[in-house]
Amino acid sequence: MPASPSTARAINDRLALRLLQQEGPLTAGQLKHLTGLSRPTVADLVERLTASGLITVVGESGEQRRGPNARLYGIVADRAHLAALDVRTEGVFVLVSDLVGRVLAEASVPIGGDAGTGPAVEQAVAAVERTAKKAGADRLHTVGIGAPGLIDPATGDLRDSAGLPAWHRSLAAALQERLPGARVTVENETNLAALAEQREGAARDRDTFVLLWLGHGVGAAVVLDGTLRRGASGGTGEIGFLPVPGTGSLPSARDCDGGFHSLTGAAAVVSLAGECGLPVPAATDGPGAAVAVRKAVAEVSREPVPVTTPATVPPAHRFLHTLADRVAVGAASVVAVLDPGCVVLGGEVGQAGGAVLAGLVAERLRRMSPLPTEVRPSSLGGTAVLRGALLTARERAQDQVFAPPER
Repeated sequence: MPASPSTARAINDRLALRLLQQEGPLTAGQLKHLTGLSRPTVADLVERLTASGLITVVGESGEQRRGPNARLYGIVADRAHLAALDVRTEGVFVLVSDLVGRVLAEASVPIGGDAGTGPAVEQAVAAVERTAKKAGADRLHTVGIGAPGLIDPATGDLRDSAGLPAWHRSLAAALQERLPGARVTVENETNLAALAEQREGAARDRDTFVLLWLGHGVGAAVVLDGTLRRGASGGTGEIGFLPVPGTGSLPSARDCDGGFHSLTGAAAVVSLAGECGLPVPAATDGPGAAVAVRKAVAEVSREPVPVTTPATVPPAHRFLHTLADRVAVGAASVVAVLDPGCVVLGGEVGQAGGAVLAGLVAERLRRMSPLPTEVRPSSLGGTAVLRGALLTARERAQDQVFAPPER
């Protein structure tokens, strides 16, 4: 059945708003061309969206002739303010943006491991409030949080996970209480990083890929046919629990020690650096492991890294080869099951390894699997989780702000 006039108007309005979000300010003539709608229909929707306070004239095009078609229309960016959080074991990164995603203020707050749950939550919430005030936001419409761990698909809450600070699980509820009217959502950090790489980063040309997160812990995000897959219990990509050779034990339901995590988690990477004769960073977390990898990459950049390991190689070469061997074990398992065609190496270690580590892992996959698979380094690096949280918050805010008014 044909759409009713009100439904057709709502569809046309949403289409125009999405184009303005994606393309930036447009003239009425450009909207007509991009939407395929008639000139009177475009004029009607421009008037309607302007009257509703969703769009406004933001300038003029370069056309010589003045008139309605020369006016540039854009989304009213301060109609809503958004916050994005990247929650780490050692602290939280916060940014506040307007409705079109323009970052207005950001902050980084370290939270010590000896801080109790209450004080840690208070530090994180206060950081969000300060950042919102700095951005000039009277209130926050939507807050997107990226955090390590499993998200319960039924409740949207962060589950209790061994090895992760208890304050992570309390943060969303505390923000909801302190930010009346805000919509607060939590998503796994690796899933958000994959979303950002898909929209703005290394996987922009891929509908199907896997992001392998190598940081404090390890994880994977699976995007199939353009859709992020979370699994029946929200645990798709918990690759740290993958049983692999070379660990000496098996993981358990409560502890991923003995799984892929024991080969490629931050502590394992730092330990490997010491075994290979490289300086050992003081910290065994994601940033500490990244320091070791980054130094090794810089050291070998003066000469090519052979794709196989000779009998006698300098420590940095031996370190990167062994790390690539380990990463390839988990990547090959993912490739064998999903055949994604592309694996993106993210997280602090993946970012630090860059094209060098990606190339070594790709060579090993070619020998281990008959399935052609590209291996790419993350192009967003440490900003991927924040960008993913912001993209998610923006979409959810726009879904509500752009919704047609209830009659």
